[in-house]
Amino acid sequence: MRNKVQGGLKIIVLALAGMAAPLTALAESVTIRVEARRGAEAQAAAQAWAAQFPEVVTFPLPGGWTGIALGPMERDAADDLMAQLKAERRIPPDSFIAVPEAALTPVAPGGAAPAGADAAGGDAAIAGAADAAATDPATPAPVPGTSPETTSPTADVAPDTAPTGPAAEPAPAPEHFIRLQSLRTREEADAALADWRETFPEAGLSRRSDDWFAVTLGPMEEPVAAAWLTAFRNAGRVPKDAFVTTAAELGTVVDAGTAPDLPGPGTAEMPPLDDVQRALRWAGRYDGEIDGKDGPKTREAIAAQVVADRAAPDAGTAMRRLMERREAWRVQMGLSELRDDHTGLQAIAPMDRLEFDRTQRALSIYRPKGDSGAALILFSQPGGQQEMLDLAGLVTALGWVPRPERDVSQGRITLDGRNATHIGHAEGRVADGRAEGFVLIWPVEDGENQPRVAAEIADSLTRFAPGATDAGEDAAALPGTEADTGETPGPAPAN
Repeated sequence: MRNKVQGGLKIIVLALAGMAAPLTALAESVTIRVEARRGAEAQAAAQAWAAQFPEVVTFPLPGGWTGIALGPMERDAADDLMAQLKAERRIPPDSFIAVPEAALTPVAPGGAAPAGADAAGGDAAIAGAADAAATDPATPAPVPGTSPETTSPTADVAPDTAPTGPAAEPAPAPEHFIRLQSLRTREEADAALADWRETFPEAGLSRRSDDWFAVTLGPMEEPVAAAWLTAFRNAGRVPKDAFVTTAAELGTVVDAGTAPDLPGPGTAEMPPLDDVQRALRWAGRYDGEIDGKDGPKTREAIAAQVVADRAAPDAGTAMRRLMERREAWRVQMGLSELRDDHTGLQAIAPMDRLEFDRTQRALSIYRPKGDSGAALILFSQPGGQQEMLDLAGLVTALGWVPRPERDVSQGRITLDGRNATHIGHAEGRVADGRAEGFVLIWPVEDGENQPRVAAEIADSLTRFAPGATDAGEDAAALPGTEADTGETPGPAPAN
């Protein structure tokens, strides 16, 4: 048995050699992926980002999607900038760093990309324009949500097109606030403000006419403030006695804080709850069953995601935006359907990173494509709980899931573990008289995406046909059991 395992380890070390190469070794510029939009929405969204950041690029994605990113820049700078912007809540919490795989088109603030611009020089041109705005008093800096044309004091208007009627009345400034807390003394108020800014960095402080102090969030339009107050309450982020009030009722401003970037409520209907649960699990908010039921765990996850994303205060719009981001990520990761004739199993898997290697007894092995560092093993054989547990022991012995944590129940098992080079995740189940499941091997350098990919595989794993091992139980014996006479694949065990 020992010789057999050692021989199997030698084979898998060669097959999965690409896993050891760090993904960050390539000396390439990277971008910070912040959003993906489809169709006409993409240009407007890109311009909105360009109004806030000097280096914004777009690039095509499959399926008619357009990616929007900040950069390009060196990876170290991107790591630091992304951490800072997430902490300031200026980019979505699921933004990530990616190596460009398509031509990048710079986006100028308030307009289309410069004619003839490309990834080689566009970012420098945009950065130069931003520097000029910062140092030249005659060149005003862009205001978020506006274009240079609407903010420039020197915009030319032709005499024959100049407006002749009275100037339009400016929209009234928003003047409503969410009062978060009232306090008796300035010392208490300053301490409370510091605490609240850990949750709401934009919070401010006012002194009322009765000399009490109020910690506030605003200003906002009244419908926006009311909608977000409900969202914050649902997520348990504000006390029950928080309420919407006006600037006049708050008295004198002590610390103005900053106006929060909170959009108004949308009108989208709530998507099917099973799809919502999958999107919430992808976002790391939900770890319950995908059952489409409106239970407390689902409601809590929805409320937390609404507040974390700040995409919309209403759950329907917020969840649809989250599902759009998940779909764009699926395209980015190269997820597509895998139908494996040997096991009779099918699943959504990262096939851009995998290629078929071989079958062996109850196993189908997919090795890394290039230096992706990913591998996938599907397994299926006749049996029940004991056969499933035997498989878990084999997975552990061969190092597919290093030093695993086990979660075992009747008819199901999950293994999770990692070492210096890879993360291993295995799921097994007993279904219709068969022990079946998968093992996903993923590089540690991309640990953020590993649980998402594993969830996509687990969600979609189904049987579409009988497996090749259905001919007889002896032929289906797992490697490492008494009936096995071949070598067993698997990455080198963790030391």
